Amino acid sequence: MKLGLKRGVVELYDHDVLWEENACEIIKLLKSIFGDNAIDIQHIGSTAIKTIKAKPIIDIVVGINDFNLLEDIMYELNDNGIIHRPNNDMDEYKLFVIGDFEKDTRTHHIHVVKYDNVEWNNQLDFRDYLNNYHEEAKKYEELKIELMEKNKDNREKYTKNKEEYLLNTFEKAKEWKKNRRAGQNSLDV
Repeated sequence: MKLGLKRGVVELYDHDVLWEENACEIIKLLKSIFGDNAIDIQHIGSTAIKTIKAKPIIDIVVGINDFNLLEDIMYELNDNGIIHRPNNDMDEYKLFVIGDFEKDTRTHHIHVVKYDNVEWNNQLDFRDYLNNYHEEAKKYEELKIELMEKNKDNREKYTKNKEEYLLNTFEKAKEWKKNRRAGQNSLDV
């Protein structure tokens, strides 16, 4: 299993079921650290979409109600190699990473967000939508490959150039989820 990339580099690999197993292990660790402070913890991102290539970095989202609770567990996160990156923080989003910091590689991105807010829902809806709508997943993969070829050593630009697609797909995924809840089984939105 390929896991981890040097910071800034873009490489895509075929889906590996071991990513899912690894995500489960990290989720168990996070549950033990966060305890009742985490309402839910989920594997997200491209490594959670079974039909597409992905960067071999596992994304996990932790849904909490109160960011002040992080202060109580910050040392335990750090002791387990889960390092806070405050320069990436926003009001309702905190980023933690796991990796080999001497080699400047990252294996996991841990996104701590307010449970059931827009960021939480966008990430889960996007994952679920692409896992159910394979044609849309293939479009996303094609975009990722095209952008990787243009930005192999510039992950920031690679990510920025996916934004428009992501925003549009978040809306499609939200509508798809709403239709599913209403009992419509169509994937067309």
